Amino acid sequence: MKSEKRSFRRDPGKLLSSAVKLFFFSAFLLLGLKDYAWQAFALALAVPAMISLGVNFLPRLFPADKLLLSLTNFLCALGVLVLYATNPAYAYQQALYYGVGLAAMVVCIYLVRLIKHWKIPVLLLMPVSLALLVLPLIIGRETNGARNWFYVGGISVQPSEIVKLSLLLIISYFMSRRKLLPWLIFAVGCLGLLMLQKDLGTALMYYGVTLMLFYASSNNLLLTGVGLAGGAGAAVLGYKLFAHVKRRVAIWQNPWSDYDNAGYQIVQSLMAIASGGLFGVGLGLGSPRTIPVYHTDFIFAVICEQFGLIFGLCVLLMYVAIIWRGATTAMAARTSFHGLLAMGATLMIGLQTFVIIGGVIKLIPLTGVTMPFVSYGGTSLVSSMCLVGLLQGVASLNEDDLNEDTRLAMLGSQEDMA
Repeated sequence: MKSEKRSFRRDPGKLLSSAVKLFFFSAFLLLGLKDYAWQAFALALAVPAMISLGVNFLPRLFPADKLLLSLTNFLCALGVLVLYATNPAYAYQQALYYGVGLAAMVVCIYLVRLIKHWKIPVLLLMPVSLALLVLPLIIGRETNGARNWFYVGGISVQPSEIVKLSLLLIISYFMSRRKLLPWLIFAVGCLGLLMLQKDLGTALMYYGVTLMLFYASSNNLLLTGVGLAGGAGAAVLGYKLFAHVKRRVAIWQNPWSDYDNAGYQIVQSLMAIASGGLFGVGLGLGSPRTIPVYHTDFIFAVICEQFGLIFGLCVLLMYVAIIWRGATTAMAARTSFHGLLAMGATLMIGLQTFVIIGGVIKLIPLTGVTMPFVSYGGTSLVSSMCLVGLLQGVASLNEDDLNEDTRLAMLGSQEDMA
């Protein structure tokens, strides 16, 4: 018993992990006792088990950034919890997507660790990715002004969530080799197809990440400034061409001007955040269903309503910590490719978080992207976990290199002593 207490003192991460699992176990248990639903009791066991798998078991397979794993698994579990409290049907599917996301994350980690030569995979990814982005234009359905989804066997698929992974691999590979034309052609092709889909939120993320990675790889301030000016021009063009963009900007300026129609969701979101106060109305309480698409675009408003502004701020700080860990991993990378890949994954998570939460709190016009790890949606959750997998793969290589340097230093010191 004493040795167990000492191990917790030596490794505070174990104590934190146990507290997180206890939190979710208790939360699902309370929701189950409320309606005596066996599904909630099942999730009370399944979600902590997946957290254990993601936080405690995976680091035994390879060197891992445990803090990054802990943060992402907490956010994934939080998404399942909030979805169950608002619509249990969404939570069951999200829990399944969470498990698939963990498996996909492991695959991405091993791809980064094992693949030494990326030329052939990158060349294959380019036409496949562009073909995926074409599919919604052919067989997709238009939702909220954008045509960025298609359905396979009743399951909705958003190809742009998948392609953002290949975008990072492709531009990181060619930028690390100072080859401008291949990644530029690919990026322009992706942006053009996203514009045809009218998916301007995703186009903004693609463009922003590509531009920032270009600056990181080239340190060319002039061309980066030209890129910023071009992006501003494209934003103005999109505003003039697409009616749904004009509506979103108008509602951002004054949502009360059209409260019963276009401004309804923003107003309901702000009212939900305000009604939650500092400490929230309580898990499963409040009126989250009054917010349209509460399970995707506006899930942050639901979190603030039920848990309060202080908890919502803590969630934001978790994203900040993820970005900090990702930037640290990128700067520690031994090759430019891995450094750009880690930085790109970090920027993608950070920019997407800013765009959606900024839209929910009316800081910027709403663009309709999902909140990473938390919003309902299989493609979004799995792709976000894959981004973490890319980060973890680079982090594990950094740890391997550090361990090897330490081993060589110890051998050198032993030889000197001899």
